[in-house]
Amino acid sequence: MTERTVAVGSSEGLHARPAKLFVQAAQASGIPIRVSKSGGTPVDAASLLSVISLGIGQGESVTLSAVGEESEHVIRRLVEILEKNHDE
Repeated sequence: MTERTVAVGSSEGLHARPAKLFVQAAQASGIPIRVSKSGGTPVDAASLLSVISLGIGQGESVTLSAVGEESEHVIRRLVEILEKNHDE
């Protein structure tokens, strides 16, 4: 299992546009990925509704976890998406 905690970089948090990019990358990975807000219950990272329902704001930490051969590569890609400010 690969796990990583990262702060969200988008100035408006993980709203529709960055959440869609994140979810699409999670879906394309082909492996199970979970995301949770600090101290919260993990949800399926491939579900747009679940990710948006976390209400993640700018600078808030989220934890990603994945299982599979490509989990480290996939987590790195998702971290890049989360750290970028998609609102510029």
